[in-house]
Amino acid sequence: MEKQKLPNATLILVFGIISIVTCCCYGVLGLIFGIIAMVMAKKATAVYMENPEQYTGYQNVKTGKILAIIGIILNVLYLGYVIFLFATLGTDGILNMNQELLEQYGM
Repeated sequence: MEKQKLPNATLILVFGIISIVTCCCYGVLGLIFGIIAMVMAKKATAVYMENPEQYTGYQNVKTGKILAIIGIILNVLYLGYVIFLFATLGTDGILNMNQELLEQYGM
C-alpha cells in the first residue's frame, strides 16, 4: 500500500513560520496563525497516531508545531509590550515617541 501525505502537514509548517515572521504586527496576527497551526497539528498528530505506517510528512507537523509554539510565545510577549506602552504612555505618548525618533535620525 502506498503511503499518503499527512493532511495539512505543509500548511502547519507554513503557519508556524508565518506566526514567527508576523510577531511584530502588534502580536495579534502572528498569534492567530500560531493558534491555528497548533490546532491543526493536534488533529494531524491524532490522525498519524491512529495509523503511522500509512502516512508521511509527520516531521513537517512536528516542526510546524515547534515553530507555532515559538511564534505564540513571541507574539504574547510583543502584545504584552504593546499593551504596556499604551497603558503607560497612551496614544499621544507613542506618537510623540515616534516623532522624536524621526527627528533624531533626520527622517
